[in-house]
Formats: sequence, C-alpha cells, structure tokens
Amino acid sequence: MQILKSLGPAVARVSAFEAMRAGLGALIGLGLTGLFLLSPQIDTELGLYLVAPFGASSVLLFAVPNSPLAQPWSAIVGNTVAAIVGVAVCLSVPDPALRIALAVGLAITATILCRAVHPPAGAVAMTAAMSPEAIAQQGFWFALVPIAVGTIALVVMAAIYARLTGRRYPFRQFDDQSKFGTDDRNPTERLGLSEEELTAILERYSQSFNLGVEDLARLIGAAELQAATHSSGRLTAQDIMSRNLVTVGPDTALGEIADLFRQHRFTSIPVVENNQTFLGVIFQMHLITQARTDALRLHRGYGAALRRLLDRDRDKPVLAGDIMSVAGPRASTNTPIGALLPMMADGDTDAVPVIEDGNIVGIVTRTDLVAALARRAARSPH
Repeated sequence: MQILKSLGPAVARVSAFEAMRAGLGALIGLGLTGLFLLSPQIDTELGLYLVAPFGASSVLLFAVPNSPLAQPWSAIVGNTVAAIVGVAVCLSVPDPALRIALAVGLAITATILCRAVHPPAGAVAMTAAMSPEAIAQQGFWFALVPIAVGTIALVVMAAIYARLTGRRYPFRQFDDQSKFGTDDRNPTERLGLSEEELTAILERYSQSFNLGVEDLARLIGAAELQAATHSSGRLTAQDIMSRNLVTVGPDTALGEIADLFRQHRFTSIPVVENNQTFLGVIFQMHLITQARTDALRLHRGYGAALRRLLDRDRDKPVLAGDIMSVAGPRASTNTPIGALLPMMADGDTDAVPVIEDGNIVGIVTRTDLVAALARRAARSPH
C-alpha cells in the first residue's frame, strides 16, 4: 500500500483557477517572447530563437513562482551560464554522446557554483550540444540571443503577470518591509527566529532549492496560527460576537457614516439591505481614503476638464455602496475563534461579519477576539 501511495501525486491539490492562471501566463509569456525573438530583424533560419527550454522555464516562472529555482537570478544566470558551457563543449568535443553528457554535467556544476540552479538550464546546454551546425554559425552569440534575451523577457513578463493576477514574483526577501511600510516583520511572521536560523533549517532538511527563507517564515507562522485553532477551546463566533449592530444601507451618504463612526467609535460598519441582508462592510480606512481622494481633487487641481467633471457629478454624492468592501472574510455562528485568528492577525481585517442564511447576525471585531483570548488566558492554569 505504501508503494502505491508513493506512486501517486506528490503535489497538493490546487484550484482550477490557479491552473488556468498559470497556463494563461505561460501562453502570454511565450507568445510575446516568440513575437519578440522572431521579429524580422533577427535571422530565423537556424530555428533556435524560440528554444524548447523556454517552455520548461515558463512552467517554473508562471506555475511555481515562489520556488528559488524560478527566481530571476536562477533563471537568467542559470540559462545563460548553461548556454555558454553548452557552446564551449559543442565547439570542442566531436563525439555526440560524450558532447551531450559533458555539456549537461558541466552546466549543472557551473550553475550550482553560481547559485543559479534552474532545471531548464540543463536543457539549454543539451540544445546547444545537439546542434553543432547551428552553434558553429552562432558561436557564443547563442548564449546572448536567444537564451539570455529570451529568459529576461520571460522573467519581466512573469513579474508583470504575477502583479496583475495577485501573486508575488520575484519572491519575498526576509528583510523586506512589512505591509505597513516599516522594518518590523508582519505580525504572523514574528517567530523569534533569525534569517540564519531559518536558512539552517532549510539546509538541514535539504529544502534550499524548494523554498525561500521568507516563505518558510510565512509557513511556520501560518502553522502556528492553525495549531492555535486546536487549543482555543469550544468558543465560537456566536460566543464573542457583537449582536446589537449599527448598520447602514447602500444609499447612506458618507457624512452620515462619518457621524456614526464618531458617535460609536467603531472601526467598521456593516452595509445591509432590508435591515438584515448582508451586502458588505465599510471600514474607517475606506472613509479616510475617499476623503483624501476628494481633497486631492479639490485642492491640487487637475485642470479645467476635471473641474467640469466634478461640477457635473456634484449632484451624485458617493454613497456607502460605492466604497464598501464585499470581498473580506466572513464567519458563521459556529466558526471557532481559532479560525478567526488568521483572518485578523495580519491587520488587513478589523472585523469579520457573522452571516447566517445571507443575513448578518453579528460581527467579531479585533477587540472582541483579543478580549476573549485574554479571558481564556486568565482562566488557564499557570
């Protein structure tokens, strides 16, 4: 049975959306790279300008962009160094079998020494070694065009595509600023472990080629939060949520919403329809952002055209439905408080609405959650 299990998929299940996102990225990336490399200014008679290894690079760049093997240094330097090695071997070793084996072996050694391991680089060296006639005409130019130029183009498009689709490429660095623009770590990544200690863990388990230090910190933090769900007891959202809610409708003016924030000192106000049907949440930050946008438009000025536009839309004020958030996390009455921790730990969410049958029945704020955890800590034996 264990043998059969070992023959099954080793990769965790991913959503169909993620599969489509990766495939579409490779389609766009290779398509645009092909148009660039096969432009009329370049001689395409050799047929080497859009080489097969670019397909393998696309798998890494668009499907697993968090892998250290897919990072810009690994991709660009790895492919280029492998091409140089492949060309050198091709020009100096006449025997085909020895030439191919030597090119790939030396390319692996060279890319490891350059800290630029990129699996498609082996195919780059092999491509050069299998094409002695083409390499005889191109020489080391092959390492620059198509290999280096093509890889750079793929990396640039992978970075743009990742940003457009909500991903991160290149991957995070351990000393990156937090999401708040400070040098502190993000709350879920404050593990008490240094970069050197995390690096040692990766090396100890031979995972340096599979995971970056920053991503390891994020995974450990997520695992700790998940573990907290098993030790937070039987408390659920309905035990700690606020029930006497102050809500607004989608047509409520921003001035009235601002008055409610001042009066009740809330950080969030649910938007409902027909008094119960949940539509979204307005956070204080939404109001601040809208006010700042209006101030910039009115006081800095963007020309006569914008002034005419403002005059035209003056009778159409911004309403609650225009600025509310509809994509935030939600909970049910039976959601354990441990599951609420990762929703609010990083500071992106101040409150989680509690929904039953489409209607809002309560809201759990960060204050509610902290108070519940404090009470539990006070009751637990020391």
